[in-house]
Amino acid sequence: MTAAPPLTPQARLRWHIVRQEVQRLAPASILEVGCGLGSVGTRLAGLAPYTAAEPDELSWSVAHERITPLGGEVLHGYHSVLPADRTYDLVCAFEVLEHIDDDVAALGDWVTKIRPGGHILLSVPADPARFGPADTLVGHFRRYTAEDLRDRLSAAGLDQIDVRHYGWPLGFLLENVRNRMASRREPGAASTTEERTHTSGRTFQPKAAVAGAVISVGVAPFAVLQQLRRDAGPGLIAIARRPSIGRQPA
Repeated sequence: MTAAPPLTPQARLRWHIVRQEVQRLAPASILEVGCGLGSVGTRLAGLAPYTAAEPDELSWSVAHERITPLGGEVLHGYHSVLPADRTYDLVCAFEVLEHIDDDVAALGDWVTKIRPGGHILLSVPADPARFGPADTLVGHFRRYTAEDLRDRLSAAGLDQIDVRHYGWPLGFLLENVRNRMASRREPGAASTTEERTHTSGRTFQPKAAVAGAVISVGVAPFAVLQQLRRDAGPGLIAIARRPSIGRQPA
C-alpha cells in the first residue's frame, strides 16, 4: 500500500484531532470542500467513501491522482459542481472558510450538502490579532475568534456546536516561522486575494516522503500535548450537527 502524502507540521497537529472526530462519528460518506493536494483526503478516503471538490487545477490534478486509486472521487471546481441533490454524512473544510470573502454564504451552501442529522467538521486560523504575513501570502480574508465561528455555525442552522483551539504550544512557533518565511516573499500588488487562495494549498507543503516521516515523528508528542489546552493555540477546529428536523438557518 502506498504511503499517504506528507503533512505539514500544522496539518499533522490538526489531523491528530480530526482523525479522532471522524472515527467517533463513523460517517457513511464524507465530502471535503477544498481538498488542496489531497494530503488529508487520502487519509479520509481510508475512513469512509469520499468525495472532494477542488477549484485550483494543479492541486486538483494531484489530488485526483492520489485519491482516485483509493476509490474516492475528486471533482474540479467549487462545491457547486456537486450534484444538487447529493448529501453527505460529514462535510469537511480545513483551512478554507477564511479564504472566502462571503464566508456566511459559503457556510450556508455547505450546510445544504449535509444530510439531516449529519455533521460539519472544519478548521480555521484563530485570533484576528494574529493576522500576519503568512495570512496575506496565502489569501486569507480573516482569522476567527471561537465566538465568531460559533455564531456563524449557529446562524447557518447548526446545533451541538463544539469549537476548540488546537496547536498549543508548538503551533505558535510554527506560525512565527511561516510569518518569517512569508515576509521574505510577500505577494506583489498585482496579486489578488483570490489568486493567492488558489495556490494556497501548495504553499509550504513538504514534498519528500522522508520530510513527512521526520515531521510525523517530531510532531507526535506535541499532537498529544496540545490536548491539555483546548482554550489555546493558533488554530480552531469546530464540529456541529445539522438537525434532523425543525431548525432553519437564521
